[in-house]
Amino acid sequence: MKQLALHGLPIVMAFILMAFTQSSAGEDQPKLKALIVDGQNNHDWKKTTPLLKKVLESSGRFTVDVATSPSAGKDMSGFRPKFSAYNVVVSNYNGERWSKESEHDFEMYLSGGGGFVSVHAANNSFPDWPAFNRMIGLGGWGGRSEKSGPRVFLNEQGAIERDDSPGPAGHHGPQHEFQLRTRDAEHPIMRGLPPLWKHTKDELYDSLRGPAEGLHVLATAYADPAHGGSGRHEPMLMTLEYGRGRIFHTVLGHADYSIHCVGFVTTFQRGAEWAATGKVKIPIPKDFPSAEHASPSN
Repeated sequence: MKQLALHGLPIVMAFILMAFTQSSAGEDQPKLKALIVDGQNNHDWKKTTPLLKKVLESSGRFTVDVATSPSAGKDMSGFRPKFSAYNVVVSNYNGERWSKESEHDFEMYLSGGGGFVSVHAANNSFPDWPAFNRMIGLGGWGGRSEKSGPRVFLNEQGAIERDDSPGPAGHHGPQHEFQLRTRDAEHPIMRGLPPLWKHTKDELYDSLRGPAEGLHVLATAYADPAHGGSGRHEPMLMTLEYGRGRIFHTVLGHADYSIHCVGFVTTFQRGAEWAATGKVKIPIPKDFPSAEHASPSN
């Protein structure tokens, strides 16, 4: 028996090594394909799109292409990105309506199981595209009003409230650093993040309105009246579903200095990964912001 055990040992070790190698190879998954859409925005998309691209690529999980629309007032009929070629589409776009063909392509892509990330002022766009407003849940400006849906916020007990009173959608005070509060610590995007963390200088959107159907709030920020805010706990990070598609909606990211925040970088990467796959493997860095201090990224 001892002789058999000795002779079998190399075979056993070979199987163990083979299993380990196969397991390691399985973890080395192909990179996800991301598409950033830009070209029109009342924000500096020429500066922020390269940063968003770099943030995704630096995670090691994504390859990134960019689809840039014609400028405002130009013919949009030829702008028809092949959404179906990507695992996730990121909107850094706030401008004129796309062609009917592109809008239909995007609706089919997302309802069929695609991923979508809306960044900051992207939620200002397309106030008269019903499907898009269901995708983002809440939007601002662009003539939105009580007809677009309620304002949504969290009360002091952390419960969602809806305000149907008349009035416009979208507001923010002067830019400043502000604290985010995690509202769902068990969601894959948020798992492991601290209960409170400080975001660097940014616009703190409040009073957004929309259908808010199936809206799931991951994090809020208090829009302090001392900074011109609403005095409410406003949604900052959200998820939604559209058909079989997953949406991550972040209202953060006004400018380059807003994107240069470890908190933004981490939640954007993890949100894009979740939108693409439904899971999150991107780790939380050691220099993630604390409740008292923001953490600028490199």
